[in-house]
Amino acid sequence: MAEGADERTAKAVAFLEAEGFSGPYACAIVTGTGLGPLAGGLSEATHLPYAAIPGFPRAGVSGHAGRLHRGRLAGRRVLVFEGRVHAYETGDAAAMRVPLAAAGRLGAGCLLLTNSCGSLMVEAGPGSLVTLADHINLSGLNPLVGEASEARFVPMTGAYDPALRALLAQAARAEELALHEGVYAWFLGPSFETPAEIRMAGRLGADLVGMSTVPETILARFLGIPVAAVSLVTNHAAGLKGGDPHHAETKAVAARAGADLARLAAAFVARLPEP
Repeated sequence: MAEGADERTAKAVAFLEAEGFSGPYACAIVTGTGLGPLAGGLSEATHLPYAAIPGFPRAGVSGHAGRLHRGRLAGRRVLVFEGRVHAYETGDAAAMRVPLAAAGRLGAGCLLLTNSCGSLMVEAGPGSLVTLADHINLSGLNPLVGEASEARFVPMTGAYDPALRALLAQAARAEELALHEGVYAWFLGPSFETPAEIRMAGRLGADLVGMSTVPETILARFLGIPVAAVSLVTNHAAGLKGGDPHHAETKAVAARAGADLARLAAAFVARLPEP
């Protein structure tokens, strides 16, 4: 019989504790496409490849190195997941369940998700930072499909924790960074959206579009971990202002603007309670 998520999580946690990754941590951070260098800001840092950790998925997208780091950011102990596994890679929306569950078991006080995305917002073009206020799941998938417990009925009101969003706003003001707020629509990918799909998303209330983050938010809510999320806009969405997104553009813009996101993340973590 195949091992369940709880058994795989227990093995991952035991392995990580033996490797010196015992908690607690102020925060766990997941980096999006091209945003892995955020992990370079850690002090007292060590890392392990996902491939070495029992139960962890194998990252297979360029711009996602697939490493787990521990260290200090702004003086706080943090975990950084350098890269994620997307649902479009295998069809598994719960690909990040064991890593996130392990972070919770190791004592991560909250989860900061980051991603690169397309923007429907006139005021938030490439290079802009946007904190997520809500999301729309357009993928047709949910990472809790198959979960047998009553806990699968996860309430999603306030999924992006208001108190953490307020800390992000404070951090942005302190760093003199413009921080917009918006609603993120999750498309499965890996193909980019069509102009017609973007028009539809806009009519539904979306400000941003992307291929990640939402399944991790659902999982974190299921696991009882408070969530905040920040998108780095790498392109105008398809059909808007000449938007014709491609992966090379996503990585290039993320590499140029990632320093702003790293500053915001550090200022945010500095405002979290000591673990």
